[in-house]
Amino acid sequence: MGTTQLESVPEPKYWHLKTVLTEALDSEFSVGEILPNERDLAARFGVARATLRQALEQLELEGRLQRRRGVGTTVAPPRVGVALGTEQHAWPGAASDAWQPVDCEQAAPPAAVATALDTGADEPVHTVRRSRMSHGQPVATELLYIPAASVPDLTAIDAPSGPARARAVLRELQHLTLERQDRAVELGSARADDAKELDRLPGSPVLVVTTRFFAAGRTAALSVATYRADTCRLTFGDSPDVEIHHDPERRAS
Repeated sequence: MGTTQLESVPEPKYWHLKTVLTEALDSEFSVGEILPNERDLAARFGVARATLRQALEQLELEGRLQRRRGVGTTVAPPRVGVALGTEQHAWPGAASDAWQPVDCEQAAPPAAVATALDTGADEPVHTVRRSRMSHGQPVATELLYIPAASVPDLTAIDAPSGPARARAVLRELQHLTLERQDRAVELGSARADDAKELDRLPGSPVLVVTTRFFAAGRTAALSVATYRADTCRLTFGDSPDVEIHHDPERRAS
């Protein structure tokens, strides 16, 4: 692997280095691959380590790199599309659902959730916990709150807890006719429990997507999904898997 010297450019040196590193990531590295150490990278590109760190930090902010504890700096997988399009109209657990059930319990929800579901403050609801993975890495965690009235036949199912109980609750939910759903998105900071599940430090930026599912004129389920901000992108159309590749050699003059 030869040494690449940077030419004198009007833009900040670290920004030009970021462009060069991006090209290298696209052509030389695969998802999950660990980058060489900072000393070797700085020598290859003929820059100071401080300049290199700035470029790596920018690529991490853009979701191209991940710094993983005990592993090092790795190439990040493609961002997961968080679809907000009008055609996304299905109950959780449908065939096209990418989430994996983890656990389920019956417990009184937070006060704000009880208000949204119009249940009593101490009335237990089914709380399904799910996770979403991409290239073997966790990218999102979800708490799905479902009142007992939405799954009235669940009592006949012998699955007290765990993924089996979660799948049973989701199967029963499919029996309702979904009238509509709405979503709200906000930027937040990972709480300790979310950070542990997402392999991030507490306080790391996350996207919190709250979805209300309506049936029979009421809120039949409420989802609170927490996405890693560095691995996800919002899509407002109906094709969340569209990818746009930027060619640095073809820019408008």
